[in-house]
This record gives sequence, C-alpha cells and structure tokens, in this order.
Amino acid sequence: MQLFGTEVKSLREGKANLSDSYCYLNESGELWIKNLHIAEFRLGTYSNHMPYRERKLLLKKNELAKIQKAMKDVGTTIVPLKLFFSPKGWAKLEIALAKGKKLHDKRAAIKERDIDRDTQREL
Repeated sequence: MQLFGTEVKSLREGKANLSDSYCYLNESGELWIKNLHIAEFRLGTYSNHMPYRERKLLLKKNELAKIQKAMKDVGTTIVPLKLFFSPKGWAKLEIALAKGKKLHDKRAAIKERDIDRDTQREL
C-alpha cells in the first residue's frame, strides 16, 4: 500500500478499521482500496493524513493481470481480509476474490436460519 508517514504510525498503534472497505480497479488498471479507515495520528500536526482517503495497492504485474482476468466475471468483488506488518516492516493488506450468492442460495440460507431459530425456541 502507498501510505503516508502518519498513516504508518497510526497503523502501528492499531488504529485501522477494515469494515465496509473494498477494492476496485480503475481505468488505468491500478488496484485501489476505498473506505479503509486509518485514524489520524494522535501526535500528528498540520501534516496529518485524511482518515478515509483512497489508497493505491502496490502489486506486481502478474498479480494485477490475474485480478483483472478474474474481475471479468460478473458478480466478483475484491475484499480486504487482513491488514498486518511483514517481518521487514512493510504494511501489507491481504485481499480475496469473492463471488456473491445466487438468489436460490440466499433463500436456502434464510430457510436454514429460520429452522435453527425455531428449534432453539423449542429447546
């Protein structure tokens, strides 16, 4: 990830939130993450960063090509899973390609949930 200095310091304090964040490919074929919240650094001054700015993900060409190929399928999204520091001290983001459920799968999941809820009530 391309980060500012205050972002790295804030990440080391554990002040990041991955919920509601997602990745996307822009027109030039670069991978970006959106809605990743990294809180402002507590000791930062006028040079502090914006908490919700879009951040570029740094990938190799072959990794980007794989993702571009997979994104051609309809219903595929790129989801961030884990944010961590490597042994070298680099901030890394683990991402995954995910496919949404089909309508019949959603109905089956709702049905199973209702059955489980009914059995728990009876017990």
